[in-house]
Amino acid sequence: MAAVYRQFKREHAPDTVPGFCAVATLDKTRRWNGGRLSGCPGGTTQTMGCYAARNFLARHRLSRFNPCHMKKQKAYAAAGVDIDLGNKVKATLPQLLASTHRREVLGKVGGFGGLFALDVKKYREPILVSSVDGVGTKLKIAFQQGKHDTIGADLVNHCVNDIAVLGAEPLFFLDYLGTGKLEPHVFTDIIKGFARACAENNCALIGGETAQMPGFYQPGEYDVSGTIVGVVEKSRMLNGQKTVKRGDVVIGIESSGLHTNGYSLGRKIFFEQLKLKPSSRVPGLKDTIGQELLKEHISYGPLVQKLLKKFNLVGKPDQVRAFAHITGGGFVDNIPRVLPRSLDVVIKKGSWDMLPIFQIIEQKSGVPDDELYQVFNMGIGMVSIVAADKADAVLKFIKAQQHKAWIIGEVVKGKGEARVI
Repeated sequence: MAAVYRQFKREHAPDTVPGFCAVATLDKTRRWNGGRLSGCPGGTTQTMGCYAARNFLARHRLSRFNPCHMKKQKAYAAAGVDIDLGNKVKATLPQLLASTHRREVLGKVGGFGGLFALDVKKYREPILVSSVDGVGTKLKIAFQQGKHDTIGADLVNHCVNDIAVLGAEPLFFLDYLGTGKLEPHVFTDIIKGFARACAENNCALIGGETAQMPGFYQPGEYDVSGTIVGVVEKSRMLNGQKTVKRGDVVIGIESSGLHTNGYSLGRKIFFEQLKLKPSSRVPGLKDTIGQELLKEHISYGPLVQKLLKKFNLVGKPDQVRAFAHITGGGFVDNIPRVLPRSLDVVIKKGSWDMLPIFQIIEQKSGVPDDELYQVFNMGIGMVSIVAADKADAVLKFIKAQQHKAWIIGEVVKGKGEARVI
C-alpha cells in the first residue's frame, strides 16, 4: 500500500504545499486522478469514498435480533465479538447521522463505501485536502469520568482545523472506533459527538469502521481516529511559505484548554505530581480538573472561512497570509510549518490572557517554559499571520465572531523558526 500511495502522491499531488494535511487535484475532465485502489472503479466521475477498508456501517450484514430465538450464545460472541449486538447498535445510525447530511452525499447508510458527488461546477481547479488524526490520551480522562459524548467532537474539530489552515472547507468525515467490548451507550455517545461536530462544521459523516477486538484493549477502554476530506480552490489555497513577509503581525486566537495535545504530560502533572483526582477542585478553576481537561477542542474552521472571504479578495494580495493550528509541538514546531526559510516568528509571553489551567501548569509543574511552549498550546489554539496594516481590522473582526484574540508576535528576519521570548 505504501508503494501505491507514493506513486499516487508523485503523479497527482500538486507542488509541495506546507501545512497540516495532504492535498490532491481533480483534473479538468472532473474525473478522479488516481486510477484504481482495491476494487474501486478507476476514473469514477464525481464520486468519492470508495475504499479498500470496509465501512463500519456495513461491516456485517444487518440481521434480525431476537434473544428469545437464541438457545445458546454464539461461538463468536463467546470469544468476545458479538455481531448481533453490533448490528443492533448500528441500526440506530441513520437517525444519528441525519443531521450531517449534505446534498452531495449519495446512497444510504450500509454500503461498502461512502459516496460523495463533488459539485465541480463551483470550482475552476478544485484541490482536495485531507487529514487524519486521533484524540490521544485525552481518552484516559473520558474513561475515568465515564463521559464519552465530547471525544467525537474533539476529533472532528481537530481535523477541521488542520485543513482550514490551507483555506479548505470540510466535505466529509470518516471515523474509526476500536474497542475490546462494544458498549452500546458508549458507542452511541461517541457517534453523537461525531455527528454534532460534523453538523456544526457542515461536514457529512459518511462512514467509518467499528472493530471489536477482545483482549486488545483494557476493559472499558477504546481508541478513535478520524479522516477528513475538504476542498479549496487552487488559486485561493494558503501558502505561507510564499506569502508571509517580514513585519507581518501574529494574532493568537484563544483555545478552550489543552484541546487534544499534551495529555500524557498533563495527566502526570495533575494526577501524579500534584496528587489530584478528576473530581478535585483547584482555586482559579471554575470546574473540576476532570471537567477542565475534557473541554472540547474548538473548531476554527467557520472563522477561517469568514476571515478569508473578508480579507483575501480575488485579484488582490492576501491580507491574511497564513494560519497555524497549535497542536502537538506547540508554537515551536507548528508555526515554522507555514514560514519561509528566511523568516522567524517571535511570540511574546504575557501578550495574551493565559487560561487558568495553563497558569497552574506553569506555576506548579516545574517544567521549563521552553518545553511547555513546545508541548501545550498555552491558551492559543490557532494563530493567524496577517499584513501589519490590516492587523487591527482582523483582530476586531475575530472578536466580533465571539473569539478572544490578541496580537502576540511578529515576523522577523531569521531561518524559519518560532521563538517564544
